[in-house]
Order: sequence, then C-alpha cells, then structure tokens
Amino acid sequence: MIVDDTRPDANGHGRHSIDVTAAPSTQRPMALVMWLALWGIMMFPATQLAEAQLTYRSGQPVSTAYEGWEEEGPNRTKYFLFGYMNSNWEQEPDVPIGPNNYFVLGRPGTGGADAAAFDPATADQGQPTHFLPRRNRFVFRVPVPEGFREADEVIWTLTVNGQTVSAYGSLRLDYKVDNMVRGSEQGAFGAGSTNPAIRANLAPTLTVEGASEHTIRVNEPLTLVAIASDDGVPEATKPTDQGAASAAAAALGLAGPARVRPGWRKPTRITVGSATGLRLSWYVYRGTGAVTFSPEQTKVWEDTRVHANSPWANYWYPPPVPEDSRFQTEVTFTEPGTYVLRCLASDGVLNVDSDVTVTVTP
Repeated sequence: MIVDDTRPDANGHGRHSIDVTAAPSTQRPMALVMWLALWGIMMFPATQLAEAQLTYRSGQPVSTAYEGWEEEGPNRTKYFLFGYMNSNWEQEPDVPIGPNNYFVLGRPGTGGADAAAFDPATADQGQPTHFLPRRNRFVFRVPVPEGFREADEVIWTLTVNGQTVSAYGSLRLDYKVDNMVRGSEQGAFGAGSTNPAIRANLAPTLTVEGASEHTIRVNEPLTLVAIASDDGVPEATKPTDQGAASAAAAALGLAGPARVRPGWRKPTRITVGSATGLRLSWYVYRGTGAVTFSPEQTKVWEDTRVHANSPWANYWYPPPVPEDSRFQTEVTFTEPGTYVLRCLASDGVLNVDSDVTVTVTP
C-alpha cells in the first residue's frame, strides 16, 4: 500500500510517499494506524466529533435533580419532588446520610439557604443512599414546611467520586408539576400530547403483604408479596409486527404498511420514550451489600439500550399481570446490614411505592 505523506523529510523536502506494505514489521503497524486515523478524521466531520458524547462505566458524579413541586389531596398539601442522574452505567454508589448526602431546609420566610450548612437535624429527608445507574426521575418527595414562600429554598447536596452537586428546590410557579408533566417527563407520551382519558388516569394501587420490617440471615431467602392493580389507562404497550402495522395503515387509509419502530434511531422528541401498562419492581433504596431478586426485576432506571429489561428500551413490553394481581418475589442478601427495599408500581405515567426495611444478620 502506498500512502502519500506531506511531512517534510530530513532535507526539508515536502511531499513523499511511504510504502506501508514494504515497511519493516516494527514500523508497518504504526504507519497504518496513522493513515487510518487521518482517514477517519477526514471522513468524520468536525461537527459530529463535537456532538459525540462519552459515556462511563464508573468514576463519574451523581447529580441531584429537582423535578418540581406538586399539590395533593383536598388540603392541597405541597411536596418537593427529587430525582437524580447517575452519570455511570455500572457503578451504583452507596452514600449514607451525612456530610456527603444531606438536605438543608431554608427557614420559611428567610429566602435562600446555604448548601454548605450541614445540619444533622434536617439532613435525612427520605432520600436514597443507594444510587442506580443513569436517570431516575421522581424518586422521592419531601413535604414542604409550613410557611414556605416562593423565594425560599430547600437544597439536596450529594458528593460522589469526589464531585459535589446540589439541587435547589423552590415553590416557583413554573416548577409546579401535574400528572401530565409526570407522564411527559417519564416518556409515556410526548410533550403537549394529552386527551381526556389520560387526564383522568389514576395511579396504580399497591399493597405489600405482611410486616414492613423483617429480620433475616445472610443468604436466607425472603419472600415478598405485593398486590398491584391499575385502571388500564394508558393502555399497555403491545408488540407490533409488519402484519399489524399494515392493517393499521389500511384502517387509516394510508398507502403501504405503517413503519415499525426501528431498533436504533436518532431521538425525535425532547423526552425519552417509555412503554406503558402496569409494571412492578423491587429495588434497593438503601443498603450497601449485593442483593439478588428472583425473578429478575424490570429496571426502574432509564436504560435505553435495545432489548434491555427496561420500559425505556425498544422492544420491551409489560409482562402479564398475575391473575390474582399478586406479584411474588424472592430476595437474598449476601452481606449483613440494614436495607430498605422499595416496591414500585407504575403504569408508565404515575407511580406509587412502598418500602420494606430488612435487617440482615450474619
């Protein structure tokens, strides 16, 4: 292979050629690599290089996220809503409540708060200490203290892998969240897409059988049973095939078959896409040891990779709901400690959860 080289030689002359195929074995790979690298840069526009994003397995921060605030019930009780973005695909950090994971509640009527003002009395507001990969939305909520005004703040500060991030919550009107915002943000439908049925949607019902606290030994299985049901709104996402797509196209008077969702495509909207329909999962909310769930639980974090066991992945569909609506799960712990397991039921728009505390002894 002959490759043109525009670098000056030892005598200051310009363009000359390198015979890669004839180069000594110790030089040939380097020359070939340089040529391929140059070719790649020419074929990959600078704008695309600038847009390329790196992803990481571990070592990155976990960013706290203020999702907004909501009102609930006849008394219009207010709650702050929080989630997080774990920039790692594999690392699931554990950060106990303390100087690296705490809340600061500004005194009502005093305006802004100081994120660095750690106070053990307000540090624990029910936030997680075990952080799942990637984006996790509307994970927990914090009751708004009586007398809080629009200018006041509540702050969640988290330090992971040496990087500290704070999320600032307030009661500004443009942060108010309703069910339509929840559904859009979680990918059940596109921004601005709504109809009367969706607006009337009710959250699933969820009951965890038995006690809310358990004591068990390491490697001893614990059986958990949750009962969940839903109103069927929105309809559960169903598998599609080319025949069904063609029939749908004909019913709409379209020429040719409707397009089946491809496995890989550039996002076409500003929010993620999610399957809908009742689903239920257990996951570790607090606790530092390895925990095994059987059967495998559907992911509650936004894993968008094709064929991942995640509602945000292409080709994922909600599994059948048991006839008696009882979801049975066996959980095993490999290390002693105190764990909080969270059961999450969702229809893709609205979520409801329930916690179980497990003390694991040697």
